[in-house]
Formats: sequence, structure tokens, C-alpha cells
Amino acid sequence: MVKYLLFKYLRFDKSQPFITLSAILAFLGVSVGLMVLIIAMAIMNGFDKEFERKLFTMNYPITIISYMKGSIDDSDVIRLKEQFKELKFSPYISTQAIVKYGNKLEGGLLFGVNFDDEKQINSVINEALKDTTPKGFEIVLGKGIADDFALSLNEKVTMLFMQLSAGGLVSMPTMKRFNYVANFSSGLIAYDKAYSYTDVNALAKILGYESGRYDGIHIYSDNPKSDIVKLNQNLSPGQRAIGWWEQNGNFFSALELEKRALFIVLMLIILVASLNIISSLLMTVMNRRQEIALLLALGASKSEIKKSFFVQGVVIGGSGIIFGLILGLFGVWLLGSFDIVNLPADVYGSSKLPMELALSDLAMILIGAIVIVLLSSYYPAKKASNVDILTTLRNE
Repeated sequence: MVKYLLFKYLRFDKSQPFITLSAILAFLGVSVGLMVLIIAMAIMNGFDKEFERKLFTMNYPITIISYMKGSIDDSDVIRLKEQFKELKFSPYISTQAIVKYGNKLEGGLLFGVNFDDEKQINSVINEALKDTTPKGFEIVLGKGIADDFALSLNEKVTMLFMQLSAGGLVSMPTMKRFNYVANFSSGLIAYDKAYSYTDVNALAKILGYESGRYDGIHIYSDNPKSDIVKLNQNLSPGQRAIGWWEQNGNFFSALELEKRALFIVLMLIILVASLNIISSLLMTVMNRRQEIALLLALGASKSEIKKSFFVQGVVIGGSGIIFGLILGLFGVWLLGSFDIVNLPADVYGSSKLPMELALSDLAMILIGAIVIVLLSSYYPAKKASNVDILTTLRNE
């Protein structure tokens, strides 16, 4: 009975073409809505992961800081290396400074590091320094600063520091000329225009630090969220380990909120498309009321009639979900494999559209679509099973 009615009512009816047209629109609406939702969530997730990778590198997985500058020494570094052999450490000195070249000035943050250690934990610096290792008063600038100043390699730039030095009758900011030997590109212009690196011993001389004294330690870890707990339990008083996610918590909270809002808005497309399922089934019920009443009079149960129309709605919506899933996955592959959309790299951190579809997102999309289709099919099926047999057969 169910299979017979399903094929009978899904066939094209020349006398009522609008019913079939409504069913086709419902099918296409669900398909397109699901496809758009899958692609949009893949793009959002791709951007999240891309920014996460960039921030993970330039903010460092874990950073040990001290409440007093220069209070971390070589003994702290050696002790931590012995206790946490699986981690990689790069002690550093940092200070705010101004880069001066000609009449141009650019403020930023200057790190003094041991470049052999820094290469081990920072892939961006490692890529920039494949052919050289800066020593002495040599500096590695971000590509943003280097491009703004139109610098060529081995040109001199002047660094102005906040420390004051005597200059005749007045105090002057400390100034030192550095030899520009390389530049790095993190993919995020905010870091490329703000961060600079030089040798830790050279910066220590300028700032008046004792040899072997540091402001903090950058640490690379494959599992920073678990390692940070152990580190904090083994640090000296006045020292604290912070993770990259703590430094950028508001940013990722905003991205997560935007992702949820987009999911809800695009799910409404499927909800609107499901209204066509309801209208198509209701038109079928109204058009076939006499047949339904006759079937009920001849012994068909209400559950069979209800099941027939429910399955009809599920077939329309379910086929739309399957077709939309195929289109969505194909769209994700197509946009991720070919440079169809070009992005400004200085804004988005990548010129290629990042596509990364999480299985959890895909599962939520499919579950949401299935629930909407099931609910949309239930009401018309319930309406069909409640047809009044006597009234319908007497009047129609």
C-alpha cells in the first residue's frame, strides 16, 4: 500500500502540474540550501584554522613571562630543558623600538633571540633564514616594514629605543644602526609590520642587560594546553606561562560566534525550502481527498495513509539532502583545489580560499536538515490520515 501510493502520488499529474512543480522546487531548495551551508561552513572553518596556524606560530604555543624584566637567566632555561626534554625553548629579550630609514619611521617590537634556538620553534623565521644566521648588530625585519621602506639587503636602518642616554645638555633616546640582512613573511600584515628580530647579545648590550639574562622564554609544544599546566607547576616565583589561545581569546570567540550565526542563518534556507515540501504534500492531500477517503472506507488504516504521505515527504527532502551533500562536497573540493577565488593576502593572510570542512560541522548540517525534513513531512501526513470519510464521500 505505502509503495503503491508513493509512486502514484510522486508521478507527474498533467491535471495538477503545480503539485509536481512545488515538489521539484522543494527538492532544489533543500539541495541548494545544503550545498551553500556546507561550502560556507568549510570556508569559515578554513579561515579559523588558517588564522589559528598563523597566530600559533607568531604568538608561540607557550610563552614564559616574568613580572620583572631581565629576571630570567640561563639557569632557569637549563633547568626547564632538563625537566621538559620534549619541548623546545628559545629565551628572548624584547623591547619597543622605532625603525628609522631616511625620513620614515615605523614603531614595533624588537626581539633579541638566539637564532639557532629561534629557528627550532618558529617556522617563519626558519624559512626566512635558510641561507644566513644574523650575528651582532644585524636585524631581520618583517616584510611589511621592508616593503614600506623599499629596503635592499645589507642596507643600514636606525633603531630608536625608549632608553635615554646623555646627549650634551639633554637626554636623547638610545639609537643604534643595524644591518638589514633578511625579512620574514608570516602571512599576517599586523605581525610583518610590528615584529623585528636581532641577536640577543647585541640587544642585551644596548639595553644594559647582564649576559645570560632574559625577559621571557618562547616554547614550542605539540600539546600546549596540557604542557602549560605542568610548566606553571615548575616555574620560579614571579614567572608564569601563558598560551597563544589566552593571548587571542577574544578574537577566536568572535570567530566562533560569527560561525554559529552563519550556521543559523543559512539553516533558514533549508527551513524555507521545507515549506515547499509542506505545500506540495498539502496540495496532494487536498487533491486526493476523495481517493484517501475511499481507501479508508475500503479498509486502509490511518497509519498506512499517514506513513504513505510521510514517506513521500521524506523522499522529496531526503533526495534533496543527498543531492545537496554531493554538490556541497564537490564545491568544497573545487574551491579548495583550484584558484577560482583570489584573496588579498595582506588582509586574509592567504591568497587562496581556505577550505576545511570539519566532520562535526558536516554532521550538524546533516542532522539539522534531516530534522527539518522530518518535521515538514509529519504535518501533511497527519492531515491526510484525518480526512473525514463520510463528509468527503458524500460531498465529493
